[in-house]
Amino acid sequence: LTPSWKIILCIVITLAFLLVGLQNHQWLIETEFPQRSRQLYAIIAECGSRLYNYQARLRMPKEQLELLKKESQTLESNFREILVLIEQIDVLKALLRDMKDGMHNNSRPVHRDATQEQHSPDVLDEEMSNLVHYVLKKLREDQVQMADYALKSAGASIIEAKTSESYRNNKAKLYWHGIVFLNYEMPPDIILQPDVHPGKCWAFAGAQGHVLIKLARKIQPTAVTMEHISEKVSPSGNTSSAPKEFSVYGVLRKCDGEEVFLGQFTYNRTETTVQTFQLQHEVSESLLCVKLDILSNWGHPEYTCLYRFRVHGIPSDHT
Repeated sequence: LTPSWKIILCIVITLAFLLVGLQNHQWLIETEFPQRSRQLYAIIAECGSRLYNYQARLRMPKEQLELLKKESQTLESNFREILVLIEQIDVLKALLRDMKDGMHNNSRPVHRDATQEQHSPDVLDEEMSNLVHYVLKKLREDQVQMADYALKSAGASIIEAKTSESYRNNKAKLYWHGIVFLNYEMPPDIILQPDVHPGKCWAFAGAQGHVLIKLARKIQPTAVTMEHISEKVSPSGNTSSAPKEFSVYGVLRKCDGEEVFLGQFTYNRTETTVQTFQLQHEVSESLLCVKLDILSNWGHPEYTCLYRFRVHGIPSDHT
């Protein structure tokens, strides 16, 4: 072939390859690309969703993360205590079984008649059951063993107009996109309820504050009880926010009259968590309201936290 024909042949072959390639490219666009594009879009959408969630977590306030961490630690601590109690119950059951077996082995049937041999296991089982019920009853009983006339479920209440303001803490708020949608600060009447768990306390700013309590009925007050949690169950590991020195006053004439000094006391956080104090001064008439005046705490610089306060006394014949 002459050079001119070789050039013409190469051009024809090149045009043929370009035409075939263009047709294949059009076929790929019409068949595979739409499906692949949908898959690619789904992958991009999923990545965008994950990125948004990650950014939302980054926008979460540091205080809220710390609060959630403390709550999880508290739940873990409570769970461990439950496991310990279950183990102790199992140990108690094993000891009771050993006692029962030992009493059976050490018994002498020669000194019993057939009726005694037949009924002694039942009697022993009944004694063991009574022992268990007695122990459980003691565990459930109130440690103070005195009526609480400042109990909310019995009708007592807090007169908030004559009570210190609650401590405002941003850590006790939950946010959603920068908007506060839940505020779980404890109200003052939490101190009149028996549910004493870490964090379920009423806090006021500083080391000094007061609360006015309207009792469930008129009484002649004789004693008060202050309760706080121990350092072992405290999420922070200390109880520096516990009250230390406090005074108690009786309020005359339906909670708005003269205040009568009943006593000043010190709550010792190194002793038992429930401490009862006999009033130092008596009043001749029955009172409906009692004022608790906190004078100092155990060193916390920001706030003082009260868990439970009880008032005991002799009820009046006239409510």
